[in-house]
Amino acid sequence: MTIILHPGKVPLADLAEIYWSNGSARLDPSSDSAIDRGAARIAEIAAGNEPVYGINTGFGKLASIRIDAADVATLQRNLILSHCCGVGAPLPENVVRLVMALKLISLGRGASGVRIELVRLIEAMLEKGVIPVIPEKGSVGASGDLAPLAHMAAVMMGEGEAFFQGEQMPARQALAAAGLEPVVLAAKEGLALINGTQTSTALALAGLFRAHRAAQSALVTGAMSTDAAMGSSAPFHPDIHALRGHKGQIDAGAALRRLLEGSEIRMSHIQGDERVQDPYCIRCQPQVDGACLDLLRSVARTLEIEANAVTDNPLVLSDNEVVSGGNFHAEPVAFAADQTALAICEIGAIAQRRVALLVDPALSYGLPAFLAKKPGLNSGLMIAEVTSAALMSENKQLSHPASVDSTPTSANQEDHVSMACHGARRLLQMTDNLFSIIGIEALAAAQGVELRGPLKTSPELQRALATVRAAVPPLEDDRYMAPDLKAASELVASGALAAAISPGILPVLEV
Repeated sequence: MTIILHPGKVPLADLAEIYWSNGSARLDPSSDSAIDRGAARIAEIAAGNEPVYGINTGFGKLASIRIDAADVATLQRNLILSHCCGVGAPLPENVVRLVMALKLISLGRGASGVRIELVRLIEAMLEKGVIPVIPEKGSVGASGDLAPLAHMAAVMMGEGEAFFQGEQMPARQALAAAGLEPVVLAAKEGLALINGTQTSTALALAGLFRAHRAAQSALVTGAMSTDAAMGSSAPFHPDIHALRGHKGQIDAGAALRRLLEGSEIRMSHIQGDERVQDPYCIRCQPQVDGACLDLLRSVARTLEIEANAVTDNPLVLSDNEVVSGGNFHAEPVAFAADQTALAICEIGAIAQRRVALLVDPALSYGLPAFLAKKPGLNSGLMIAEVTSAALMSENKQLSHPASVDSTPTSANQEDHVSMACHGARRLLQMTDNLFSIIGIEALAAAQGVELRGPLKTSPELQRALATVRAAVPPLEDDRYMAPDLKAASELVASGALAAAISPGILPVLEV
């Protein structure tokens, strides 16, 4: 599927579609005139004698050095090659596709001064599946994501490496196999390609989309855990949450109520349970998961703005003046990534406590120790809970804010940086951990609900339970558990667990 991008107006849903489907994108043709105007203005300056940063001067600390008109093309080529200093494993293909789509949006605003040929090449690379190999590390998130984006730009020049049809190969070979020609960069074009926040933003968006998917699944497993523990649904009463007023809390409480509606286990609790209150991991789900949802929605607003922004430098302004500024500084993205990390950490922390509750016979209201049908002979989910604790603790360590860790670079010209890129990249690891925590809760909650038989859980949760059981059978006796945990994690990561629930129940990201 090809998404048509309207620069400045691209909704979050389109970016999510590109990420989840490995999709391609192209600019709406209405962008062409603005791109052509910007390119004409840069060509005019390049042909003149007045020094303008990034067009006929050096870069960064070398900005005072004037470059002859005959050397402008060489300047741009050297810029890209010298900045290809990334290290580490390649970024995932869907993240790189998002990077390329975001670069299209930025260039499509017409303020970057590139020729239409560059835009067409990026579009064709997305369509034909020529995906640059971008090493994951090397950006400090200011003056743009220079190293990562240089690796993208190098492929456009026929340098570096790319993936094509699942194989990594030299970029020139990949372009030729797709029937594409490398581009020779003109004035400012190299700078326009690498001077921007697109890698940081793509990674932050990926983290956001994954965190929201986990948040939806956590409401499903949280409701199932509530039923498994025979917890009370009274704390989910709508008036409680309306009295506080937070939108996320109200939405989370409503989701939990609807998920538990019609449960025979719930009715049994109401009729015969003498407990007054449940532990916070059951009772305070709307407050915690709702606050996390509010954070993610705030992040979504920030990243949607950033995705539509022009973040290179210098910029061709509306009066045709070319001005140097600082839109490449990714501080908004860094803050957004840090907020997402906090939400990921807390969704996992409260879910892990629910797992701990279910395996503890002192807390689980009649369930056998570690949910084993023959405890003692079998260890049940004892170590699965330990694994969830390990992942929770790792996410706590990873949640330290990256945005406060600035360090000067480039001979102190770039003396305050955002650290947005690795702050956002860590969200992939954190969400992998979270998928596993929620997956383990799904296994524990499913086992607990089944042990409440012949009483049945709600119709909605029966569908979720069936989804879990289609991937992982009930635990009768101890068995090799790692494949079970992997399968359960994949149910969360793929969205299959959340998709088992009727539309309109689980909170959406955009409000």
